[in-house]
Amino acid sequence: MTQKSNTQSQIPPTAVDQPDISGWSASLYNKTASFVYSATFTAPVLELLAAQPGERILDLGCGSGEITLVLQDLVGQKDGGIVVGTDLSESMIEKAKANGVKHAFVADAQSLEITEDDPEVLEKFDAVFSNAALHWCKRDPLGVLMSVRKVLKPGGRFVAEMGGFMNCIGIRSTLHDVIRSKGRDPEELDPWFFPSTEDYAKLLVTAGFEPIHMSLNPRITPLETGLYDWLNLFARNSFLREFSDEGASEIMKEVEDRCRRDCQAASGKWAIMYTRLRFSAVLAESEEQ
Repeated sequence: MTQKSNTQSQIPPTAVDQPDISGWSASLYNKTASFVYSATFTAPVLELLAAQPGERILDLGCGSGEITLVLQDLVGQKDGGIVVGTDLSESMIEKAKANGVKHAFVADAQSLEITEDDPEVLEKFDAVFSNAALHWCKRDPLGVLMSVRKVLKPGGRFVAEMGGFMNCIGIRSTLHDVIRSKGRDPEELDPWFFPSTEDYAKLLVTAGFEPIHMSLNPRITPLETGLYDWLNLFARNSFLREFSDEGASEIMKEVEDRCRRDCQAASGKWAIMYTRLRFSAVLAESEEQ
């Protein structure tokens, strides 16, 4: 069987796919990366969270709200439970609200400010949850933890899954090589924070948390629309934000060609090796809030 070429995006661009000021488009995200919130991939971290009826949970980096809705069902609004979603992207928050998330607002996880007037939202939370968001917080990862500490009740838990050490191995180094060949410093442009369990545990302790569970979990992640579309979603408006459309497309095609041997099967299907850092931690009871 001949290999299927993916050097051109299989997803026709539309006006609704255009990214917002944060660089994200909920529409494009849903088309290209629905695996992020699939039941199969999110079951382990949701099990670790173990949300209970009546709990107050903050979903940090909620995206378009699919997992936020699952959490809403788990805590049960009739039981007094509440889930609040936050995301840096206005496009994501608009989509989350359209999907049925009751409480959602735009906020930066690295310097979280809850500005909503609803008293339900302003109260502190039993747990903070995050899925596939914290590896975008390279600017101030400790700021994320201080933000979480600020909104948690003493003894509250922080449960999350994010890209960890060796995530997207091969893809990231290839991006660095190609960008460097264009005369740019890839370290300055790289938006990703993929810590080891040891490094992130140290951050948690520094912020006043007690790590309970820390693990790296390798996962083969199929790319239904191909590597080019994955790069267009996750790298175009971050890693490649300072390049023209033509320059960025050239880089993405070159990265795709270089990675074809390792990431595309003879059938033409693409996959990437993800490594997810999954953790739970508890805020010390004695911490001043």
